[in-house]
Parts: sequence; structure tokens; C-alpha cells
Amino acid sequence: MGQGLPWGPGLSVRATIPGSVSDSASSRKASQFERFPLFSGLSAAEGNEIISAAQTAEYARRDTLYLEGDLVRTVILLTTGAVKCVQFGREGTEVILRLNGPGELVGMMASCPRARHGSRAQALSNSTALVWDAAVFDGFAQRFPALRGNAARLLCRQMEELEERFRLVSTGRVSARLSHQLIRLLDQIGRDVDGCLEISLSREELAQTIGTTLFTVSRLLSDWDQRGIVSARREAVSILNLPALVELSESE
Repeated sequence: MGQGLPWGPGLSVRATIPGSVSDSASSRKASQFERFPLFSGLSAAEGNEIISAAQTAEYARRDTLYLEGDLVRTVILLTTGAVKCVQFGREGTEVILRLNGPGELVGMMASCPRARHGSRAQALSNSTALVWDAAVFDGFAQRFPALRGNAARLLCRQMEELEERFRLVSTGRVSARLSHQLIRLLDQIGRDVDGCLEISLSREELAQTIGTTLFTVSRLLSDWDQRGIVSARREAVSILNLPALVELSESE
């Protein structure tokens, strides 16, 4: 594990300091401008200026990006991999509040002085991100209304997804909740493996995202595996029959 970011306590990441990057690293950073909604509506010059002020951070699986209660010192845009934001119950039970995939902002933005994170963020897989000092990003947001609007839309979308998950937990059958979550995760963190779309999450992590037990998720995945809808392994689920999974998600 490499050196942590200068403003982040206890982060195990390899950070590239702006102004010291190689030509290839600079080119990789510049390519982010066209890939992600955060930069929509910005000119190439504006996007490159914003991106050049970011550090490129690399996180190994299980690395912590920030802890619950930490001051919001950075703005993190995930570029590859996956990150989970979690809280813990009184007995230490982990609850996954959100899973982030490439192109999404991780955590909250500093809306007021001394704002603190309400959850812990941890890498689910080897991941990379563009990371800005919060004050620097806020300066860009003031200068470029498109950037401010894009960031607000990304965070609003996360809130809408959280509200939808709460509705499903409160009213939906467990099978519908699980199938619905798998479909959503395909867009966020799904990847092609040997011609099949795969979600790299354990059964326990899936249970945490929909508010049920490991036993229930295991039972459902085993049933769907036998029916040819998914192929379930200990740390991943491959989707074999997406139309059948969509049908399950609509049977609330």
C-alpha cells in the first residue's frame, strides 16, 4: 500500500500529485472529461482545468477512503472499481447504504464548514478515483455553473435511489427486492466476464443492501441458479437470463 493523501487520515492509497504526473498519466486524466456526467456541458478547456487540479488515487480492495465522522475534506469521483458506503448498528452489524461505481461521486460534499461524513467508505475492489480538495472543487463549482449543476444531479440521483430502496424494503417482497437490486447493480458495478454480466459482491453484502438475512439471499440465489436465471458463487453473481430477472423484480 502506498502513501496516503495529504489531507486524509489513515488512507491507504497511491496519490499522484498534480504537476508531477507523466505524459501518459496526464493523458489518462484528460480522457475522464468525455467519460463522466460530472463534466457534461463543460468545454474541453474547462474540463481539463478542473481535472488537472485533482489527484489520481488508487485504492486496493478493502482500503478505507474515509471514516464515519471524518471532516469532509475532499470530493471523490470514482473512475474505476467499486466502493461501498456503510454504517454500523449497535451490535456492530454492517449496513450498506450505497454502492458506487465509475462516474459517481463517493460520499457527501461539504455544504457547510466543518461538515462530517455520515458513513464509512471502503473499496470493494481495486479502484481509482479523481480526488479534489473540497475548497478547490467548491471554487470550480462557483466558476462553472455546469459543474455545480452536474454534481447536484449526481447527488440527487443517489438520494432518489436510496428512497427507492427504502420503499422496496418497506413494501416489496424479498425476491423482488433482490432482483431489483441486482438489475440496478448491473449498471453501477457490473462487468462482462466470459460473455456474461457479473456483479462482484458476496451474498452477505447483497443481504446488507436489501435489508434481509444471508440465509434468505442464499436460498433465493440457489433457486434462481437452478432455474438458469443466475450463476451464483461465493463472491459474485452472473446474470444468465436478464428478462427473467426483470420479471422477478416486477412481482412486488
